[in-house]
Amino acid sequence: MRVPVSWLRDFAPFGPAETLVGVLDDLGLVVEGVEEVGEGLERVVVARVDEISAIPGADRIRRVVVDAGAGPVEIVCGAWNFSEGDYVPLAPVGTVLPGGMEIGRRKMRGVNSEGMLCSGKELGLSDDAAGLLVLGESVGAARPGAPITEALGIERDTVLDIAVEANRPDAMCMAGIARDLAARLKLEFELPDPPEPPVRGPHVAGGADGAVSASNATVGSMASVQVPDTDLCPRFTARVLTGIEIAPSSTLIARRLVLAGMRPLNNVVDASNYVMLELGQPTHPYDYDRVAGHTLRARAGREGEVVLTLDGVERKVGMRSVGPGDDRRDCLICDGDDLPIGVGGVMGGSATEVSDATERVLLEGAYFTPMAIARTSMRLGVRTEASIRFERGCDPFGIDRAMLRICELLADSAGPGFAVVPGSIDVRGEVPAPVRVSVRVPRLNAVLGSDLDDAQVSGYLEPIGFETAPWGPGVLEVTVPTFRPDTTREIDVIEEVARHHGYGSLPRRIPKSNQVGALSDTQRARRRLRNVLSHTGAHEAWTPSLIAAGDHELMGLGGGEISVSNPLNPDESVLRRSLVPGLLRALAFNLNRRQAGVRLFEIGNVFPVPDPGRVSAALEHRDPALTVVDEREMAGLLLAGPDDDATTASVAWHVISDAMGIEGVDIVQQRETESRTGGLHPTRAAQLVVGSGPAQGSAIGELGEIDPEVLSSFGVDPSRGRVGWVLVDFGRLLEDAPRRSVEVMPVSRYPSADIDLAFVVPGDVPAATVERSLRTAAGPLLEKIWLFDVFRGPGMAPGERSLAYRLRFSAQDRTLTDEEVAYIRASCISSVEKLNGVRIRA
Repeated sequence: MRVPVSWLRDFAPFGPAETLVGVLDDLGLVVEGVEEVGEGLERVVVARVDEISAIPGADRIRRVVVDAGAGPVEIVCGAWNFSEGDYVPLAPVGTVLPGGMEIGRRKMRGVNSEGMLCSGKELGLSDDAAGLLVLGESVGAARPGAPITEALGIERDTVLDIAVEANRPDAMCMAGIARDLAARLKLEFELPDPPEPPVRGPHVAGGADGAVSASNATVGSMASVQVPDTDLCPRFTARVLTGIEIAPSSTLIARRLVLAGMRPLNNVVDASNYVMLELGQPTHPYDYDRVAGHTLRARAGREGEVVLTLDGVERKVGMRSVGPGDDRRDCLICDGDDLPIGVGGVMGGSATEVSDATERVLLEGAYFTPMAIARTSMRLGVRTEASIRFERGCDPFGIDRAMLRICELLADSAGPGFAVVPGSIDVRGEVPAPVRVSVRVPRLNAVLGSDLDDAQVSGYLEPIGFETAPWGPGVLEVTVPTFRPDTTREIDVIEEVARHHGYGSLPRRIPKSNQVGALSDTQRARRRLRNVLSHTGAHEAWTPSLIAAGDHELMGLGGGEISVSNPLNPDESVLRRSLVPGLLRALAFNLNRRQAGVRLFEIGNVFPVPDPGRVSAALEHRDPALTVVDEREMAGLLLAGPDDDATTASVAWHVISDAMGIEGVDIVQQRETESRTGGLHPTRAAQLVVGSGPAQGSAIGELGEIDPEVLSSFGVDPSRGRVGWVLVDFGRLLEDAPRRSVEVMPVSRYPSADIDLAFVVPGDVPAATVERSLRTAAGPLLEKIWLFDVFRGPGMAPGERSLAYRLRFSAQDRTLTDEEVAYIRASCISSVEKLNGVRIRA
């Protein structure tokens, strides 16, 4: 937003512009640019366009002849937004424009160019670079060749380019910015307070038969307002202005509009734009005599209804939705015949725009619902200065001041016959009322780290329009002004106090918090497991939770699964009970593309067959945490490398358990006669069973090889090799599996002693059970134990094997004697031989 400093000084006696920049930045109104205006324009003059002609062979430039007071001047120009008779700025040869551009004599397509016709951006007067700065007859008609500074009344000024965020609708005008600045600098702030316009004789009113008669009319006899949809337009006011002479605006108004980035048009339109920039309230003037029935009607547009807007574009309303809850209603302003003459809050219509022939004006001032304007603006693809302000939120009680201010400005430029019909039409619905917020001063100090008292807080709030009153000890009742719709909560008021106290004045402190952003124990364990699985050479896969209805049968699992009644894909309608189908299909996909030796893992949820007792308990709400569907998180590892099999799966489990700190989990082989694990080979499958602790005997997973028939069913050729499989119930792994102690033992300075023990062990006794028995018997002197040999062959009965262990012992305070080692050895042998069928190997 472009803000001339001279305009701000209308509200408070501000000092040099350079002192305001830092203050504005500290208030959150960031100054993105500072522009010194009036420099480099000394040689720029007003020129009248006398002739425009095409240049042969050129379609982007034209030959323009202008009169700058000293005869015709030939210019080559690429702009297209002007016509013969317009007045435009001319920079003659030798002029150095703001920014350092020097104008020279040029020849283009055989045509001499004796200078340059300038845009507002090239003159440093606005950001508009799309075309020339057309001054209009009102500015230049008096004397072509007049200095542009004289014609526009340009004086040395500073223009601040301020970034106004969406949460500061009050700062979308000069008064709002000046109010903030004056409050911070402790200066007296004065807002324009225009008086009720005087009545200057009789007004002209139209009779019922269309005849014109003179009478002391009231606004109600000359115009009417109807608002069927007050939810779109909660307040609509109108005034009638008569005896208007369309003329140029004063030099001051024209200059300020140009500096703020707007083009002066005529006194009526300029007054409306000027007040919008000054007070933040958009208004719209209609040609009274072109409004059918002299009636303005604010209603919701009908789908497909067309409005011809001021820019000459036909716009259809209500054609598409732009967000949840949008009912596609656009607020239209219609005339007495119910025909659209404008899009409320966005842009007026061309049928009733003010022209040189206008003598009477019907002036609209309204408050539109912000979200309605935002949606209409987005739907039509139009953002105007008015729509930006309405969608951010205007002051519903600032309309009267804005209307009177327009009348005050026009009284100086609309001619001696100008008059305002007494009274104002005001139609209201549910207009937002002032918000009251209780502010706890101790809470405010806790948030800011300050030490302010009630009086200091009030001293910061009242200069910016907030009213404060004591509500109790340390509590203020704050009434938020209606021009601050962004402030609705206590924390919003605290932010206002912080802005005016100054963020730089607040003490610096480091926020204290317990483990900000830390992972939970479950999240850390999941991340560790994912890293371990990836270090086995496997790639992580994601497979759908919904699978085909027959996939469970292909694995040998019975029915009872959960089916989705309205699946997006009919081929994927069943919640998976296992990770196997998805990973096997991913394996087949890779093998079919000649990607052999694949290892995949997935951590995801499976959905077991619902237990009837669980379902009834959930439906009866016996336990709020219990759901009808049992959802369990599993980790599956599929090993399809060249040499992968059940042995590889066993090794992978040992890697996983060691990295996760798991101990006391046995690999219990599944016999062919036992209940078969879904999808695994009948004789190459085992369960991971907790061997000790409170959860002893519970299964936390499985490992083995995928059955060749299952491989074929899912498109994997069994002849490619065996496929190993490891499955871990992640929840049970964390809850039931015993953990290795994390206590670190110091290294003994004394020599250690090793003993080797070999046992003949039946096939149904896991090696982990033997190891656990040895650890228990060895006691606290055991430093390390490992299995170093497994033998099956001569000397072993069918189903038996030899397991050889090495045990290392040490003490922290001495060297162990032979008698101590022998005693421990005997205890270990005795403990292991108590296991079913286990004996020491001779």
